[in-house]
Amino acid sequence: MAKQLLIDATLGRRTAIPPWVPYAGVNCAHLIREKADRYFRNPDLMAKGVVEAARTYRADGIPLLFDLSLEAESVGCGVEYWEDNVPSVRTHPCDKQPPEVVGLALPEKDSGRWPVVFEAAKIARPQLDAMDCAMLGLMTGPLTLASHLAGVRIFTAVKKDPAFAHAVIRFAGEIGARAAAFYVEMGCDVIAIVDPVASQIRPETFREFVTPNCAASVRTIHAGGRASSFFICGDCTKVVEAVCDVGTHAFAVDEQMNLNFIRDIARKHGKGFGGNLKLTLALSLGLISPREDALISLAAGGTHGYTFAPG
Repeated sequence: MAKQLLIDATLGRRTAIPPWVPYAGVNCAHLIREKADRYFRNPDLMAKGVVEAARTYRADGIPLLFDLSLEAESVGCGVEYWEDNVPSVRTHPCDKQPPEVVGLALPEKDSGRWPVVFEAAKIARPQLDAMDCAMLGLMTGPLTLASHLAGVRIFTAVKKDPAFAHAVIRFAGEIGARAAAFYVEMGCDVIAIVDPVASQIRPETFREFVTPNCAASVRTIHAGGRASSFFICGDCTKVVEAVCDVGTHAFAVDEQMNLNFIRDIARKHGKGFGGNLKLTLALSLGLISPREDALISLAAGGTHGYTFAPG
């Protein structure tokens, strides 16, 4: 385990070997034989699961929490809990009107489950430090959070009702800046903006709606002296150049992307990059050998700003 290795790779520096980050989310609950609906609302269980995941997988870094409903719930979205999965957002308060009309307020440290996360960080951080394992803070990106606030309407609104879309996504960005500040206060070493659905829009739409609404979060992370990244899912080929312009130190992709292509884009922009261990084909379905898949990713990623992680 080597915390500094991960920080250096995220900052785009050369490392002796690539750092390893398992994106353990609900799996943390499974490792300690707890049901997810209890795990995600109990700071002691959350800390126990995160530490156990770091120890089990010999991680150089581990997310404190991988739950993209956290911010949405803290500002008024209804959330449903499950015994075997992460919580899901069920209600969308801005599906008809923008946040200022609905009367939504930015989250405070005592909003929603933020107190649980703060307490979990307080418990887990010393144990992770003792293992030389970085603690990652994962915050929901502006477009994904906007889809929680407004539902699927947000994807058509960027063209049909841009004023509405701007209002919702701007509010999501403001929530993100609060979340970034919270994770800085918790002591997270790396903080990532996680916007999986941002691969579904055009580059010009990304630059208009996503990029400016990440700026405050990025400034907050960097002002706190933390390394930053941007996580995106799906085939992000058309927006990957825009992702590099968001301002984070690094970005991470999923298994649909060719890692040689991503490596070259990252080097062109001086960014760290990560991912591409095939979560579905290798780790879940076993259609290809996880060992062989890992070797391919490690060979393609190299040791210049690369973080080995699931895609």
